[in-house]
Amino acid sequence: MAVVLGIDPGSRVTGFGVIDHAAATTVYVTSGCIRATLSETAENRLNEIYSGLTELIGQYQPDHVAIERIFMARSAESALKLGQARGVALLAAARHSIPLFEYEAKKVKQAVVGSGAASKAQVQHMVQVLLSLGGMPQEDAADALAIALCHTQTMGNLHRLGATKGRFRKGRLVEPDV
Repeated sequence: MAVVLGIDPGSRVTGFGVIDHAAATTVYVTSGCIRATLSETAENRLNEIYSGLTELIGQYQPDHVAIERIFMARSAESALKLGQARGVALLAAARHSIPLFEYEAKKVKQAVVGSGAASKAQVQHMVQVLLSLGGMPQEDAADALAIALCHTQTMGNLHRLGATKGRFRKGRLVEPDV
């Protein structure tokens, strides 16, 4: 079994989802949001995100971390804030020496819903169905769970192809193991 921590970074709300995946089964472990809205300063909000992720990593001991790849935001300021939150998440994974995998939002939606243009409501619904959840997960938590599910699907496909022994960039093997 592999425990996967999915992260949907945000400057005020960072979604997280933890799943446990074996060859044919995926089990929901936990999900939620780290809300960094109590602090007035950016550095305190970033510290809250880092502390929350570090606590989750310590508690659930993930084998992999999957995170949403950055996208073009509406404004430079929004992109900068998102990049800072994302950087804190990358640091938390790196500090614990956990392999990190990045996925574009369209790829995540394609993997979970079947369409790269799926709405947030469709992602929430499919996450609920795929993980047999009793209720609808919060929006940011559902996105994080979808990222984790996308990762398990991608790794399963690569394993079936016999291509899990190398490094990948943009879906291509760049350093095959010999």
